[in-house]
Amino acid sequence: MFATPERALASQKAAFDALLAVQNTAFAGFEKLVDLHLKVTKATFEEASLKAQEAFELKDGQEALAFVSSLAQPSPDKALAYSKHIYDIVAGMQTEFARLGEAQIAEQHRQISEAVEQLAKNAPAGSESALAMLKSSLATATSAYESVTKAAKQAAEMAESNLTAAANATFKAAADSSKSARTRRTAAAA
Repeated sequence: MFATPERALASQKAAFDALLAVQNTAFAGFEKLVDLHLKVTKATFEEASLKAQEAFELKDGQEALAFVSSLAQPSPDKALAYSKHIYDIVAGMQTEFARLGEAQIAEQHRQISEAVEQLAKNAPAGSESALAMLKSSLATATSAYESVTKAAKQAAEMAESNLTAAANATFKAAADSSKSARTRRTAAAA
């Protein structure tokens, strides 16, 4: 397939570079997830410290009851925000992996086309119809791949849009629920 060792070496170097790009993308995503977890852990510790200080400042049973009630109230806003951050990181990694995969496929297609052209230059007389069929098959395969890729991208965009709409609706419902719970707690404490 390769006419010279230099071309084979260049191809191997390109494959190695692609592997490094994938590894770097995976590591960057992992690093973002670790950073998110560290920030969440730090915020949780800080919040626990503040709640402990609030607990020491309680003066009567009514305040204690309201305080314990507020602790028992889950925080859907935080959980949903955390989930959204994780989703954004993973979606970003998937997008980058897809971009890297497309670049690799484009390079392989270029190499195959180049090999077919080289074959055509060195083909014996009378093999024109076989070469024409090979080129036609390559063009058909390329066209089919592009159609499938386009359809997959459209499906992914639609799924992303639907997921975003659902997440936004969930965020809104959680925010409304949290707001009404705070209103009830305030009314109960008063």
